[in-house]
Amino acid sequence: IYTEDKNEMMPPPDSRRALNAYEKKLIEKWIKQGARFERHWAFIPPKKEELPVTATSGWIQNEIDAFVLKKLEDNHLHPSEKAAVSTLVRRISLDLTGLPPGRKELQKLGKDPTEETLSGVIDEFLSSPAYGERMTQAWLDVARYADSHGYQDDSYRTMWPWRDWVIHAFNSNMGYDRFLTWQLAGDLLPEAGKEQILATGFNRNHPITQEGGVIQEEYQSAYVVDRTNTFGKAILGITLECAKCHDHKYDAISQKNYYELYSFFNNVDEKGLQMDAVQAAERSFFADPPYITITASEAKGLLSFVQLEEGPPVKVMVMNDSMPRETHVLNRGNYDDPGEKVQPGTPERIFPFPDSLPKNRVGLAKWVTDRNNPLTSRVIVNRIWGMLFGKGLVSTSEDFGVQGSLPTHPALLDWLSVDFMENGWDLKYLLKKIMMSATYQQRSELTPELKLADPENNLLGRAPRFRMNGEMIRDYVLATSGLLNREIGGASVKPYQPPGLWEETNAGGNRGILTTYVPDTGDKLYRRSLYTFWKRTLPPPNMTIFDAPTRDFSEVRRQKTNTPLQALALQND
Repeated sequence: IYTEDKNEMMPPPDSRRALNAYEKKLIEKWIKQGARFERHWAFIPPKKEELPVTATSGWIQNEIDAFVLKKLEDNHLHPSEKAAVSTLVRRISLDLTGLPPGRKELQKLGKDPTEETLSGVIDEFLSSPAYGERMTQAWLDVARYADSHGYQDDSYRTMWPWRDWVIHAFNSNMGYDRFLTWQLAGDLLPEAGKEQILATGFNRNHPITQEGGVIQEEYQSAYVVDRTNTFGKAILGITLECAKCHDHKYDAISQKNYYELYSFFNNVDEKGLQMDAVQAAERSFFADPPYITITASEAKGLLSFVQLEEGPPVKVMVMNDSMPRETHVLNRGNYDDPGEKVQPGTPERIFPFPDSLPKNRVGLAKWVTDRNNPLTSRVIVNRIWGMLFGKGLVSTSEDFGVQGSLPTHPALLDWLSVDFMENGWDLKYLLKKIMMSATYQQRSELTPELKLADPENNLLGRAPRFRMNGEMIRDYVLATSGLLNREIGGASVKPYQPPGLWEETNAGGNRGILTTYVPDTGDKLYRRSLYTFWKRTLPPPNMTIFDAPTRDFSEVRRQKTNTPLQALALQND
């Protein structure tokens, strides 16, 4: 790195990259100190460090604040004052329910603004049915949920009972470890009931083609690839898809590792195209096997969280492992070019797959939720932090790999991750822990001092300011106007959207119910946006304008854009 010889110089001159004098000295110092090379931080299991000692302690309300205050003091900064009571109640209400607070909550805290009263207000919001809806809204992006199959024909599917299960799981405060286990492997659990099987709809939310002329094997492989990639991004926070065609260029994941994970999802009795001439006439109502059937009587009993009205049963796509398949490394990712045969396994550099675990999705779920897995807890804790603060402690919440961002407060992230596991993977506990911190309760004003020293608020010297997403904006307006229909669950609804949009994107031969958009009437127009019908080729436009994804793929972090169309939507709609 010090040579002047262009044939020896690193980085090579044709890379158009260069080290500055400081970086060269830093590398030299590292070499002199022994050049110890450690694993990537995210692949090392988290540990609880001792709380840092700070110069002052009066501001600290819980463990979170000790880490934050230490970082502020190291940068010669001070935290902001506590926000006004009315601001705090509104902030907590939006974060936990996605809706504005009621008069009752404001009055309750206004009369007695103590920490104990604030704790009680948080508990009330956490016990509200709207909490489950708020949490589910974010999970639908992660799970690429939609009411249509996708691809060109983009016809109807019935997956909303799975969405109702997710709301039920959050409201009943199911531990995150069990929440993942049921979705990954509910059908394989001992004495699995219909609820556990329904949960596996998570892995069938991917787009499915219903177009003639496709090659069965190609699309069957594409569905397994989707499930593998979603597993990586949604649960591990890793870009697994980079290893589909070759070894990962940055992270310690080989192409063989990729197909070892792929093999967990490769035994489903499905086809790339599951249609015949008779079914084609009814394809708007078709669910690709395997699926379960839910009747109205079941929705009144064991599956009471499914809001199924009297009428015909519904079919919901789920997982099974009734089609054992050999899995091979696919050369350059091509479905028709199999190479080395592989067995189910996981990337050993992240966490080796224990020999004691079964080599099926139950074993994979146990691997994911093992206390020694370095990623699972960190990833969800970071995502919850991002939900409350606008961005995670790791800003690239979808990528904890080498190319992702470093955590701004690594010791805090690790402390919270271990604490989360020690307390039963309890999401409500985690949310309340963060909300009861002085860090969360700060004012959001950007002072000249903070603007100069920390304009991006990476040091957390103030509360964040960020825009609500499209669903929350619409729900807020409906709630404050008194129009919001707070019914929980049920089939998706069609509120107002400009006429003719579905026809614009309709593939000529598709004459199903998704050819023309027919709005609902009455109070169905005012359901929460969580229940708005989601067509993949044309998602709800008033949410797309505010950066909602198409849900063709798993997304854990939405873009944030500012366009004139957003102002127009607010003023006109």
